Amino acid sequence: MQATELPSPSEAAARAENMPLRSLVLVGLMGAGKSSVGKRLAMRLGLPFFDADAEIEKAAGASIPDIFAEHGEAAFRDGERRVIARLLEQSPIVLATGGGAFMNDETRARIRERGLSIWLKAELDVLVKRCARRGNRPLLQQGDPRSVLARLMEQRYPVYAESDLTVLTGDGPHEGVVERIIAELPPGYSAQAVAETDGD
Repeated sequence: MQATELPSPSEAAARAENMPLRSLVLVGLMGAGKSSVGKRLAMRLGLPFFDADAEIEKAAGASIPDIFAEHGEAAFRDGERRVIARLLEQSPIVLATGGGAFMNDETRARIRERGLSIWLKAELDVLVKRCARRGNRPLLQQGDPRSVLARLMEQRYPVYAESDLTVLTGDGPHEGVVERIIAELPPGYSAQAVAETDGD
């Protein structure tokens, strides 16, 4: 299998600088703060916010743990792929994705085509602490949460690194992460520019 060649930081930055206004798609492991940061980012920019997991539950009429239990992970991933593709048809929005969404080749290509991907990168200790607050993570029911998260980091971080932007997130307030994202965005993503685009 041929290794995927990752874009250099300068190439990713150049692409982000030159692209038209697109949806902002947050990727990263569970516990990275994608939903909380996404809501605040959308509010700052005056954009609609969508949480892919919530939209999947709405479409399926069932919770994610129930979908995993009754239909398995493969069925969940298929639904996730279809829901994200639908959400990206409207633009621009802020979209928080589930931890495994960006691992799907088709979803990753769709995000690259229609959005600007932003990886919220967190250290293991931060993820373990945050995930301990919620017990509805199906993948964490498969063993010691710290070991599971460490394994997922090893598998997924090289793929997350293909994102257009990488923003570190720690134990501090989510507002700080929002500020760091806004500082990295191309100039067109100011609230005023978004409003003007919507008015076209």
